[in-house]
Amino acid sequence: MRRLLPLFFFLIFDLGGGAAQAAPYTPQSDDEVLERLPFKASAAEGRQLRQLRRALAEQPQNLERALALARRYFDLAGTEGDPRYVGYAEAAIRPWSKSAGPPAKILIMRALLRQYRHEFDAALADLAQAAERDPASAEIWSWRSAILLVQADYTGARAACVKLAPLASALLATSCNAIIDGRTGKSAQAYAELSRALARRPDADADLKLWIETRLAETALQLGRDELAERHFKAGLALGVTDGFILAAYADFLLDHNRPAEVVTLLKGWERSDILLLRLALAEQAAGLPSAPAHIAMLKERFDAFALRGDKLHQQEEARFHLYLQGDAPGALRLAAENYRLQREPRDARILLEAALAAKEYLPARPALDWLRTSGYEDPLYARLAQQLTTGAK
Repeated sequence: MRRLLPLFFFLIFDLGGGAAQAAPYTPQSDDEVLERLPFKASAAEGRQLRQLRRALAEQPQNLERALALARRYFDLAGTEGDPRYVGYAEAAIRPWSKSAGPPAKILIMRALLRQYRHEFDAALADLAQAAERDPASAEIWSWRSAILLVQADYTGARAACVKLAPLASALLATSCNAIIDGRTGKSAQAYAELSRALARRPDADADLKLWIETRLAETALQLGRDELAERHFKAGLALGVTDGFILAAYADFLLDHNRPAEVVTLLKGWERSDILLLRLALAEQAAGLPSAPAHIAMLKERFDAFALRGDKLHQQEEARFHLYLQGDAPGALRLAAENYRLQREPRDARILLEAALAAKEYLPARPALDWLRTSGYEDPLYARLAQQLTTGAK
């Protein structure tokens, strides 16, 4: 996690993964290779990871060193899109997380990793236990709000924002409430409040600015202001922060606006990330590029591997893959409906609505339609999908 930004990056596009715990090992020299990184790390990133691993190897019982390494791996899972980093993070804290009474910091870290794997109830339980020990931790309440938001529990998420407000900056507190407003029929208010809050803090951390620009872009789309949304996407990208979430969100925007060539340019070199590879393959297919079949085959191999492991973390993306790259509407609907029982973000509702329309099976889409009605969520695209479903079911 980057500093204190749990609302922002990792709940939306989870990547999964696993790794085994290695026995502590102390290198004999600075030149010895401890790890081959699964991404093209910069020299500074590689050096930092080696230092953190070496520090923990020298003192394997040092809690702070284990947490520092786990945090860095968790950051990389979100920014680089490689699922193995979550497993590495779990391995770093395993001696404490398996104990009968883990420290509050370990409970928080374990909650982050559990929510990444869609173990939302277990993550909330960890956060509740951590809050009993450290109720003044802003991180606990921020993550609690984020997880409840994913579950479409807006009342619970708002209550967590109330707990967060006296513990965090005004910008973070405003952001916590604004995202809920954007999901509950107050998009214009959310956009205005978030814009004003950001304008008051030009010195805000780049990571927080990135998240806010992305939220502003999405809220602008809900208001039907596509040009404004693109300005926010570009402002976020211009911050120079490596982040798979904004890349995926902007790629979706470009795909929706029939601009696949720009997606191909945007996502070049990101094939290691499943969520970005999906969008790259969609763009290549739309543009008629010869690279599309190889990337579609690569995705199929990955989704087949997930199925063999019983891994359900990617059902939203897999449903989209089946619908738009395999032409399998019934399979897409099955995956989208199963995914929606666990995770109820707007994009989870969208693929469920689209798959139901394609399969001409309207009953499975009822939960998403109910969410649209009860939440008050505003978005022209979702309104059109709902109308088409309602008309088709008659």
